[in-house]
Amino acid sequence: MIGIVGTSGHQAQIQTKYHEWYGMSLICLITLRIRCYRLMVQVGRSGLTHARFFFNLQILVITILAIAGCDLQNKMLYYPSQSVPSQESLAADNIAFWPSGVEGYRGYISTAAVNSRRGTVVVFHGNAGTASDRVYYVKALVPLGFRVILAEYPAYGGRKGGLGEAAFVNDARETLHLAMEKCGRPIFLLGESLGCGVAASAAKDASVPIEGIVLITPWDTLLSVAKEKFPWLPVSLLLRDKYDTVDNMKAFKGRIAIVAADRDEVIPVRHALALYESLPGSRKMWVIQGAGHNDWPELVGPSLWKELADFIEGSKRI
Repeated sequence: MIGIVGTSGHQAQIQTKYHEWYGMSLICLITLRIRCYRLMVQVGRSGLTHARFFFNLQILVITILAIAGCDLQNKMLYYPSQSVPSQESLAADNIAFWPSGVEGYRGYISTAAVNSRRGTVVVFHGNAGTASDRVYYVKALVPLGFRVILAEYPAYGGRKGGLGEAAFVNDARETLHLAMEKCGRPIFLLGESLGCGVAASAAKDASVPIEGIVLITPWDTLLSVAKEKFPWLPVSLLLRDKYDTVDNMKAFKGRIAIVAADRDEVIPVRHALALYESLPGSRKMWVIQGAGHNDWPELVGPSLWKELADFIEGSKRI
């Protein structure tokens, strides 16, 4: 079932550096073409055979891809901020370092009192900024009776570690184990953009039972989006990270809510629809009308948050 949403709500504080993806890929393409032209001139002047020319060209292409692939993916995919909020700022937002102080923290936990405990929602945010920028999830979910943990990634927000799918997913699984230990069941996941890929991968760890998942502006696979954005690049060679949400979700037995923005300029809505159609079990999709990839929180009101919460909790079948 797919629903249409068009209400008002909170404002996102994220800016996507999406145009840098094009800049980096064009630099690689221009560099490759310049070197190829020089090789062609060399062929004409020195009498190199065509076989020798194409052999040199293959070596050049492989070399450029090997060098670019080491860094290009991270420049395109991850935009970490190292900012760490002050205690005063955290208190104003009703969150605190979690599981303890700033040393060794893994994210932030909501501190506001709730009328009832419906469970804990662990949020994995998008590729820019930090977890502390996503306070709008706390404001939306705490009044509905949920404890909220805003998980932070390695190499973001001053945390140690490296960028990449393996580092993020391993860290996410550690966060979920700790959340289970400290908060108990039920535990729900919420992913946003890149965080959908992290949440889907982390949910495969059967040692931490996940009752339900909300995926907001997700892709089906990272590779499918990259191929669409950069048809002139061999992205399958450049991408080390896969974030294959379709494959990671195929065995998930809990409830899955998909939220898409119908004017998403970064991850077009067709990718969310492809993911939705691949999902097993209990699922529902909402499409936020008039929303883009970053401004969707402005178009979401309390009624949608309640629908999402009721659906993943199973208290109301929609």
